[in-house]
Amino acid sequence: MKAELGDTVTVVYDGITENGEIFDSSESSGPLELVLGAGNVLPGFEENIIGLSTGESKEFKLSPREAHGLSNPELIHTFNKQGIKDHAKIKVGMVLGLNLDRDGQQQRVPATVIAVDETQITVDFNHPMAGLTLTYKVTVQSVAKQQAN
Repeated sequence: MKAELGDTVTVVYDGITENGEIFDSSESSGPLELVLGAGNVLPGFEENIIGLSTGESKEFKLSPREAHGLSNPELIHTFNKQGIKDHAKIKVGMVLGLNLDRDGQQQRVPATVIAVDETQITVDFNHPMAGLTLTYKVTVQSVAKQQAN
């Protein structure tokens, strides 16, 4: 039975960066159950599951555009450290939750610290995996057909 849109599919997987680092794995989080077409995972991930059957494995790559997008230099900003709580503890690589005004609404968004000096901090609001080609190795554990109404 091949997986189709609307089916509930359970997969085990490894997500691997271009340098061979496993960034996500069902080994640590458990099998992933998803409804194909629900939009809860990357569209390219779903597209590669469609047509697979229980027990079938597949390895596929997602380009940056198919994964988390290209890195946008306009999403890198420098701020005065004094305006950030606990600024003395901030280190490169940390992810901060910063409040931004978007269309009159305050939203808390993650930003990765990419530079720190005595007075300023530079953060990147791009997704941490923006610009990366990702490889996934998946095995379908089960396919449950969509219930007819």
